[in-house]
Amino acid sequence: QVQLVESGGGLVQAGGSLRLSCAASGRTFSSYAMGWFRQAPGKEREFVAHISWSGGSTYYADSVKGRFTISRDNAKNTVYLQMNSLKPDDTAVYYCAARRSGSSSKGTFYDYWGQGTQVTVSS
Repeated sequence: QVQLVESGGGLVQAGGSLRLSCAASGRTFSSYAMGWFRQAPGKEREFVAHISWSGGSTYYADSVKGRFTISRDNAKNTVYLQMNSLKPDDTAVYYCAARRSGSSSKGTFYDYWGQGTQVTVSS
């Protein structure tokens, strides 16, 4: 069992930055691939980024490529999402998720989810 708790969301102006954190419980965090997803009001959940268990492989949605960076610290059981050059379209609830198998951009493949953290980008 893995429990995930996101933090770091908030209100920021367009062009600003935020760093989201996702703290995981459990001793096997380093064996899980991790992903970030987001859901805006009235829209379906969408993939943002994922990272392999080792941190050696990352992948991004085209909409955030070059602006967002996913990373992890297995010693701290934490995965991060550094978000730069934020746009109003980035406004959403951001969720982290854990998968026992390899990384994936499909949310349905993930085994555990956090409660989410709100990110609001004002124009």
